[in-house]
Amino acid sequence: MDKLRAHWKWLLGGAGFLLLVLLVGPFLIPVPPLEDTFPPEQLADPDSRFIEVEGIRVHYKQAGEGARALMLLHGFAASTFSWREVMTPLAEDATVVAYDRVAFGLTARPMPGDDSWPGYNPYTAEAQSRLAVGLLDALGIERAVLVGNSAGGTAAVQIALAYPERVEALILVSPAVYQGGGPPGAVAALLRTPQVNHLGPLFVRQIRDWGIDFGRAAWHDPTRIPPDFWEGYLKPLQADNWDRALWELNRSRQNVNLSDQFDALTLPVLVITGDDDRIVPTALSIRLAYELPNAELVVIPACGHIPQEECPAAWLAAVAPFLDGLR
Repeated sequence: MDKLRAHWKWLLGGAGFLLLVLLVGPFLIPVPPLEDTFPPEQLADPDSRFIEVEGIRVHYKQAGEGARALMLLHGFAASTFSWREVMTPLAEDATVVAYDRVAFGLTARPMPGDDSWPGYNPYTAEAQSRLAVGLLDALGIERAVLVGNSAGGTAAVQIALAYPERVEALILVSPAVYQGGGPPGAVAALLRTPQVNHLGPLFVRQIRDWGIDFGRAAWHDPTRIPPDFWEGYLKPLQADNWDRALWELNRSRQNVNLSDQFDALTLPVLVITGDDDRIVPTALSIRLAYELPNAELVVIPACGHIPQEECPAAWLAAVAPFLDGLR
């Protein structure tokens, strides 16, 4: 009996110690503040603009004065920079607005508990859709064609579902519509624990290590990546709180099956993809074009995940007749 009691005492003691390590251990790991970061305004380009929308200072660029409005939504870890090759040509016949979605680029990164926090979680999909429409309101734009690349394609679909009266059409560029959900329930709950939340910025800072490989994989021919590509994509990693904001975005994501709502997307849709997309497989974009009620498909040869950057001439050639058909 004494041996049995000693055995259980040892087991309970070990379990208690393990629990203590799990509860307290993560807080013993230091998360040093980032160095050499700056307010977004200090990183702005000559054509950068800032406007307050829904309590958030939004960075955007605007070109053209056409009757039709185009709103450009970039993908994960990107910014307005990803539209640099096509924005001016698009602006010849339209008013074109590209903006940095919350957690990216030079848009403000509110932090929970700070004075900058707007009173709601700006990193949720619902809040980001509301922000996009709020920006349209602030700029006096009633309806727009939404052009979304990768995760920006997912955002464009969510905006169209939530605010159909504000969206004329969709141009979905290698859209991550089937990959845009959040983590499974158990993982999502884990991400919200104080312990994991403490370590979150350390996790996302690893983008500095894997981001180069990710960027190369986005191109069909990475030898053609221009020198300014890396500078443009790395600049937002100099903005204050970029790591914490990226963590807040990831822990705020929720699982949503957008394919269940495809029947509601009866507006005109153009799906564009490269034939060598290694980030969102080309087959998924083809599948999306067939599953949407009113979609056209263009597959650009010898092109990867960001055709508006790698193959801008072919991308513009695909977009022009689609926009003409909306007239």
